[in-house]
Amino acid sequence: MKIFKSKYFKNQFVTYFFVNSLIFFLGIQKLHCQDAEFSQFFSNPLYLNPAFAGTNSCPRISTNHRAQWTGLPNIFNTTSVSYDQNFDNIHGGLGIIIMSDKLASSIQNNRISGIYSYEIKFSENFHFRTGLEASLWQNKLDYSQLNFIDMIDPLRGFVNQSSSIGINDSKNGFDFSTGIIGYTEKFFFGFSAHHLTQPQQLNISNNLKLDRKYTLNIGAHLPILNNQSKIDHHPIVVSPNIIWRNQGFNQQFNIGIYGEKGPYALGFWYRDDNNYTIILGAKMGLMKIGYSYGVNLSRLYIATSGSHEVSIQINFGCDNKNQLYKTLSCPSF
Repeated sequence: MKIFKSKYFKNQFVTYFFVNSLIFFLGIQKLHCQDAEFSQFFSNPLYLNPAFAGTNSCPRISTNHRAQWTGLPNIFNTTSVSYDQNFDNIHGGLGIIIMSDKLASSIQNNRISGIYSYEIKFSENFHFRTGLEASLWQNKLDYSQLNFIDMIDPLRGFVNQSSSIGINDSKNGFDFSTGIIGYTEKFFFGFSAHHLTQPQQLNISNNLKLDRKYTLNIGAHLPILNNQSKIDHHPIVVSPNIIWRNQGFNQQFNIGIYGEKGPYALGFWYRDDNNYTIILGAKMGLMKIGYSYGVNLSRLYIATSGSHEVSIQINFGCDNKNQLYKTLSCPSF
């Protein structure tokens, strides 16, 4: 007796089973072992390092949305919204960031964080900031949206009720992160340590803790050609950057470069796991809009395709005349 009624059903069954198994295990790894990824590092500065709070010349709202592995039926959708502003009377900045990381309808990670950064002026040209972030997080796992092996009928597919399905798993708690940045007019660096408490994730295992994440970034903001034309006086600015990140067994080395002229920006990043990202950005008044597309050129691309990310940043309430602090010159995206 043939187990499958047709070759078509067999192919559909194998594909469905493989994809859902891959999604489940990768989803668990992503949720429990490492943070969500963003490719436009500097359009989401508070996520990169809490010490960035208040370094802009204006109060700003930053929004980012990332759709990862769009070739799969169940993709990662990650959204973050943040606000930060400098306050001279507290010698630093305040910020808040809200984030949601979701895989289909089965796994979701929500987080809200409050941030304070303190500025130290070492000289007229060199400034230093340290930041502290306190977070409230919630992780949820909906077992009813997952497929288990005992649900399979050889002839009809996924029709049985699984004995593995229990109640929905949900867990919440507090977490802390910290960071430092130093910057001059043309150069900057930063280091951050996230998840200092290594919070336990969900209840399915006592060993599922979120590893600490360490990030080091070094970059420059270099005008290389200043056009003295009365029609176009915007200089061409080149910004090379390096970002190293480590979280548990996952380590990344990113090297990128941006080119900016007037309201337009073009960026390119390479990551050492054969991942490439191109970034397009534009400034329109008080608004900045960015789009990036990332692709892994290994065999993984065949199954997952690429990742898309969109960012919108709004600056408002600018008062540069009475500004007492030094702003940070870094890429816009």
